[in-house]
Amino acid sequence: MASILTSLTVAGIAPILVYLWPAPPKGQKKGPLTITLDTAIDQISDGQAVKFNAPASPNSAFIMADGGGDNAPGDLAFGGFVVKNQGKMEVLAINCSHLGCSVALNNDAKTFDCPCHGSRFHLDGQVLHGPAQFPLSHLTWKQGQDAKTIEIDGIILGF
Repeated sequence: MASILTSLTVAGIAPILVYLWPAPPKGQKKGPLTITLDTAIDQISDGQAVKFNAPASPNSAFIMADGGGDNAPGDLAFGGFVVKNQGKMEVLAINCSHLGCSVALNNDAKTFDCPCHGSRFHLDGQVLHGPAQFPLSHLTWKQGQDAKTIEIDGIILGF
């Protein structure tokens, strides 16, 4: 009787576990993506942002570490900015949290501006004015092998 109940319990729970811990889709591989910056990380001055894109070959994307609105943790970004703001280095996804449009750096105002609906973000990613209600998402990163490279958590979309 105990073995029948155990078998029924396992058979009932197994399909639920697949949804809680899904396997990565076929043809995708998670891991760090190495990015070469136009400016060495130690040469980025306070208030400066350096844009970068995900590698096109192989087709890759960055995995957002946090976020809200249209950007949720685990969502993908195809570009970002390395920002030095008040002495702190951060890496932000390029996606606006309102509807996912790519933000652009406004060098004069020292902000990130969304061309689609007018949202504006401070260099630390916080919303200055909407319609966005959530800050820009961070990307998990670490220094690469030299001052011009960083490694960002990402995914290769097809290999």
